[in-house]
Amino acid sequence: MDVIPSRDKIKIGINVSIVQKQDQGSGKLTEGKVKRILTSSSFHPHGIKVELESGKIGRVQKIS
Repeated sequence: MDVIPSRDKIKIGINVSIVQKQDQGSGKLTEGKVKRILTSSSFHPHGIKVELESGKIGRVQKIS
């Protein structure tokens, strides 16, 4: 299993794969560009929460 990226690796405008709340059970990933970083702490065990440019919100699982 990949290591969940910490907040210092996530920058506005980079491409990431997130898991949205409704997809946590299935683990389905959604790709997009980071518009806003919503988690203020440097690490979260389920991933840093971000908003994508598409408006979708989820936790970063990997940087694409």
